[in-house]
Amino acid sequence: MGHDHSHAGAASLGARHRGRLWLALGLAVAVMLVEAVAAWYTHSLALLSDAAHIAGDALGIAMALAAIIAVRRAGGGPRRTFGLYRLEVLAALANTVLLFGVAGFVIVQAVRRLGDQPEVDSVPMLAVAVFGLAANVVSLLLLRSAAEESINVRGAYFEVVGDALASVGVIIAAVVIFFTGWYAVDSLIAVGVGLFILPRAYRLGRDALRILLQQAPKAVDVEAVEDSLATLDGVNEVHDLHLWTLTSGMEVATVHLALSSDADPGSVLGDAQRTLAERFGIAHATVQIEPGSTDRVCDTPHW
Repeated sequence: MGHDHSHAGAASLGARHRGRLWLALGLAVAVMLVEAVAAWYTHSLALLSDAAHIAGDALGIAMALAAIIAVRRAGGGPRRTFGLYRLEVLAALANTVLLFGVAGFVIVQAVRRLGDQPEVDSVPMLAVAVFGLAANVVSLLLLRSAAEESINVRGAYFEVVGDALASVGVIIAAVVIFFTGWYAVDSLIAVGVGLFILPRAYRLGRDALRILLQQAPKAVDVEAVEDSLATLDGVNEVHDLHLWTLTSGMEVATVHLALSSDADPGSVLGDAQRTLAERFGIAHATVQIEPGSTDRVCDTPHW
């Protein structure tokens, strides 16, 4: 039975959005520089926290691009039988560490300033925050489709979502300062930005670790897979079933099927692969057939 073992489809998930990623990266760098200068000029910690968060956006998008380029150029090889697809997941994990670092820095600095809050120039602060929000909206539109397919791009997308909300917070702080002169709201918004980052960083890191630890995909019911294979004609036993995610959009399975004595191994193999692909979305599966006319040919490994 002929079937395709190519991984080109998975490799192209993020690659086809590369142009949009470059545009989003350019926007992020431009906004980061403008906000950093404005934060220094206005003495706004909220604006500085937004700039730091955008720096995370820029690095996250840059890592997504680097992973896509590395996967396309490196390919496979005798020592890389699965290519370099995990680079995308490693980049997402690094992005998680960055998000935690940014959040911690912002919260610590904001708490320190609450006792000695400097004056903040609200007018340029407001103008720059509005500019940042507009750029974030454009970046979200650029990244939305890619974020549905790639965990690494999803990390960058979540950062931009958070930064858009942070920009809204900075706008609110600028308006409050302008009308009331209550400068402490700047530090309070900065703390809010930092706290908002933490749960998103946790979710991204959790998803990346699930893949690196080779846990079964969240969307796949392992017991349902085993039951479906066990009910195929000619199958007596299902064992050594393993399901994991290699990278975004690329689910992998291995399984051993012990057959009855009158079963046709070729037919069972075809049925098993179609079941995994059509019912569970697992297009790359290695199925070991154990004919019923022979003794069991696999032993439990000693590890």
